[in-house]
Amino acid sequence: MENSAIIVRVATPDDIHYSVTITDEMESSAKARGTGIAKRSPEYIEQKMKEGKSVIAVTEEGAWVGFCYIETWSHGEYVANSGLIVSPEYRKSGVAKRIKENIFALSRKLYPNAKIFGLTTGLAVMKINSDLGYEPVTYSELTQDEAFWAGCKSCVNYDILMSKERKNCFCTAMLYDPKDHYQPEETAEDFKQHSKGYERLLRLKKSRFLKAFRKITGSDSKSGGGGGQVKKRFFSFFHF
Repeated sequence: MENSAIIVRVATPDDIHYSVTITDEMESSAKARGTGIAKRSPEYIEQKMKEGKSVIAVTEEGAWVGFCYIETWSHGEYVANSGLIVSPEYRKSGVAKRIKENIFALSRKLYPNAKIFGLTTGLAVMKINSDLGYEPVTYSELTQDEAFWAGCKSCVNYDILMSKERKNCFCTAMLYDPKDHYQPEETAEDFKQHSKGYERLLRLKKSRFLKAFRKITGSDSKSGGGGGQVKKRFFSFFHF
């Protein structure tokens, strides 16, 4: 379907009937990728809609297309654009980017001084974030709010996260700091130049994490991930 037939807007209480569809698709999508996201209940999604802290995409006929919501941490110092999900039949249509642009704008409007961050396992989402001005960062630059990390407990990779002492995992961390950031044109160009390297490093990261985790859980071998530190600044968030 053409993007012009898809409406992307701030969700309202009138949209709560989509909540079960949204959470079911979040869960099935995570299973299909072999990775996990913090599981959310329909009631949680409905609350975000009632608070005006989410963006939804629907067709002109009312069919659900996609969704994303805002979470706040550390007393509003940090904001996360979480749970981005698009219905399978509308993927690769450009709607995910439109949703991200809208939820980013909503976050800037509601929390103009907050640092906006995201965790993702996907190269496509990394590109979208880069286009908005996000930069890759280490986990230490994210909120250290215990409530945020507790949300990872429902992720299938939680044990790996904890084995790395919450310093890294399969997800890549990206951050937009309103007080200290590059222009979107710069971050987008930087990502374009290094996208192939990102793709290789994401595969390597997953392989080494799994290998290290198997050692931790299967024997008394040394922990860690092995491998050398990647020295280029652009890849500095990958700590094997």
